[in-house]
Amino acid sequence: MTSTALLYPISTEKALNMIDRRNTIQYVVDFRSKKEDVKKEFEQTFGVKVDKVNTSITMNNTKRAYIRIKPQFKASDIARKLKLV
Repeated sequence: MTSTALLYPISTEKALNMIDRRNTIQYVVDFRSKKEDVKKEFEQTFGVKVDKVNTSITMNNTKRAYIRIKPQFKASDIARKLKLV
């Protein structure tokens, strides 16, 4: 596991819509990190349970993680802590 998998949250309009509609937060993550690393670090950092992590590589060669949080937790609460909303 890399020292820190999570780099910074994404605050585009599409990302903010996913917070409300899908209970999902988007993060730019370390290129070498695995889905398990992202899940573990997110759960430890924010004290929530993660349902699913999807990743994609963008055109500018960065790695994005789409982190879906379990229904008993709210992504909007985490977004407030991160000052996204």
